[in-house]
Amino acid sequence: MNWILLIIAGCFEVAFAACLGKAKEATGMEATYWYIGFVICLAISMLLLVKVTQVLPIGTAYAVWTGIGAVGTVLIGILVFNEPATFWRMFFISTLIASVVGLKVVSN
Repeated sequence: MNWILLIIAGCFEVAFAACLGKAKEATGMEATYWYIGFVICLAISMLLLVKVTQVLPIGTAYAVWTGIGAVGTVLIGILVFNEPATFWRMFFISTLIASVVGLKVVSN
């Protein structure tokens, strides 16, 4: 169950980064709503991370959380914000995914 919560926390990390990107593009009240979404997603992500680190090793949990956030944020950048999907970006994202999966495999 803690691994599932950690994945959800990572997804909220992606969401708060996406909210920042959308807020940068918006103006007025729309930007305010995106910033509110950022704060809410940030709080949920952090609370879930705190909860899972009470059971999972902090180093592994934090690495997986940031890995999910990094991979997800790059993918959101490519899919939503039209950032380039170059060979090297995809190569290094793949190695990051392999590293996160490897940490999960070797952790109790």
